[in-house]
This record gives sequence, C-alpha cells and structure tokens, in this order.
Amino acid sequence: MSSSAPPRPAPTQRLKNFWLRVSEGRAVDDLWSQFITDARSSYGFYGKDVDWEQIEKLPRWRRPFHVLNQFFWALMNKLTPARRILLLVALLLLLLSGIRFQFGNDTIEIKTEFFSALLFLLLLSLELADKVTMKRDLEIAREIQTWLVPSVPPFIPNAEVAFSTRPQNSVAGDYYDAFYPVADAASGGKLMLAMADVAGKSVPAALLMATFQASLRTLASEGLPLRQLAERLNRYACAHSLNGMRFTTAVIAEFEPSSRRLTFLNAGHNSPVVRRADGSAERLESSSVPFGISRDAPFSSSSIDLNPGDTLTFFTDGVVEAFNASGEEFTDARWISVIRSLPPLDAQQSLGYLMQSVDAFVGATRQSDDITCLVLRCH
Repeated sequence: MSSSAPPRPAPTQRLKNFWLRVSEGRAVDDLWSQFITDARSSYGFYGKDVDWEQIEKLPRWRRPFHVLNQFFWALMNKLTPARRILLLVALLLLLLSGIRFQFGNDTIEIKTEFFSALLFLLLLSLELADKVTMKRDLEIAREIQTWLVPSVPPFIPNAEVAFSTRPQNSVAGDYYDAFYPVADAASGGKLMLAMADVAGKSVPAALLMATFQASLRTLASEGLPLRQLAERLNRYACAHSLNGMRFTTAVIAEFEPSSRRLTFLNAGHNSPVVRRADGSAERLESSSVPFGISRDAPFSSSSIDLNPGDTLTFFTDGVVEAFNASGEEFTDARWISVIRSLPPLDAQQSLGYLMQSVDAFVGATRQSDDITCLVLRCH
C-alpha cells in the first residue's frame, strides 16, 4: 500500500508564505513606517558624532562630502578594529569590481562583487550575533527590573493608584513605586509614593535606578521623616554619582489614607500635578536639588490635603519631552491642559486617558527617553 506525498504549494503560495515569514504579516504601510522610524533613529545615533558647527562654516558645495566623511567615521568607530578592516576590504573589492585591463587583444575584467557581498554578509552576521546576545542579556535585565517596581497597585483606603512605564530601551532609568513601608493599609499605615529619573539611559541608568530603589525601600522601613530620608538618600547617591554626573531627580511622598493628607519632597523633578475635582490644577514644585549633586544639600518637605475627586499625577520628563514626526515636543503646557480635561474616571482609566493623549501626539515616532506616569485618585 503506497502513500502519496502531500502536494507542494504553488510558486505563488510559496512566495506568499515567504513574504509572511519575513514581514511577520505586517502591512506595507506599517513596515514603511517602521523603516522611517529606524532610519531617523540611526541618523540621530550617528549624527551625534558629526561636528555640525564646523560643517556650517564650510562652503555649501563642500558640506555634503564632509557630512559623508564624518558619518563614515562615526560608523567605523562603532566597529572593532578587526571588523573595520573587514569593512574596508569589502568596500575595496566593491570599488575594484568592473575594472578592465587591456592586454593587446585580450581584455581582463575584475569581478569581485560576489566576494564583496560575502564579506558584507559576514560583517552583518557578526554584528547581528552581538546584537542578539546583547538583546537577550537586556531582556533578562528588563525582567529583573520589573521585579523592583510594583506590578499590581496596592489597596488604598479612600484612594486608588495606577502606573505605567515605557522604556526607551529594554531597560530604563525611570523608577516608580507605591508601597507601605512600615504598616499595611488595614492598620492605617502611610503609603509611600515615589517617582524618580536617573540621568542617562539604558544599562548605567538602570543599575543606579536599582540601587536607588533598594536604598529607598530600606530607609523607608525605618520610619524616618521625609527630610531625614532624603538626606540619607542623597549621601548615598553622592557616593555613586561620578561627581554629580549621574544625579537622580525624584519626588517622594507619604499619603495618609484616613485624612487624605499628602506630605511630599521634590528633589529637582518635574512638578507633579494635583487636578482638583473642580478642574483647577496645583503643582508640587521642587524645593531641593536632585540627589547626587551636593552631599550637604538641604531638603525640605511640604504637605497638602487631597479631597474626594482629586487626581494626583506623577510623571518623568519623557512625557513632556515626547516628540512627534515633525520634532515638535509635547510640552508641559499641553500636558497640563490634558490633565485639566480629565473626565471623572478611576485611576486606571485616568492613566489610560493621559497616556493615550501622548500616544496620539507622538504617533509612530520612536522616543529618545523613558516615559513613566503614576496616577493617584481620591474617592
């Protein structure tokens, strides 16, 4: 008894399956938008190494050549020495290809495109292997980082909280928290709220964020007043800030659920916004320098009373500095306007409303900073 092999797909079907595998089923418009986003990101990445001021001083006809030259060296400097040689050899083979030599009646033409393509493919595979390895390590770091911040909002009598963060890279320098350091909600303990932003991005900022989180949690468990807590946080931050280069802006607050009283300290961070039930807005302004700049910096706290229907919003500068495809910033003024227009929603819905306003403005533009927001709503 013989069994026949399943029929092979038609050529058009095989081509369609190949395209679906390569594109992951995405529409052409989506792929083009992603390409534009990646191209702009790469241009900004390499463009940082271009001396634009020097180029502006040159005659217009010379500028394109100098831009190409500096972009070339910006690319070369990102490679290891061995890979730079590999790239130069590949380029040389590509330039030599097609050259003809005449020996009497005989013509010899050099064909090196194939070897050049192989070298480019080898270089691409080496860089891709590094990227995949780094991406895997960053994904592990991102998973560890998620353990350091709450994934589920704590129960809060007379209030509720919601939070969201979007790292610019796999790991972030933004930090948010909402926890009971001494007592739980049932015994009437105060809720600690925190929002911080470490200067810099990616892995270095993420490592400092982790140390800041550990320090805050440890010191908060001692029940220290906010001023003393901030002073000790600052001393630790100064010891690890590379002479102030890796400072941390932060807002730390204690919320007492029974009285809805909020005591806060703002160390150089974006001023949180209290949107009152009547639509008015108040700012929790900064009264201190960021952590890690001056070991002897003074810190002071303030208090306000929240009422049913009031909404408190913490955020990092990635929100107000988000930009669209035209390079226009979202701005603090636009953010305040969105907060003022908040409909009567719960904390999670209010957070969604706020983040949607940023998404609608940004579109598909890839951002250059982490975006983090925390909303506390009283009821």
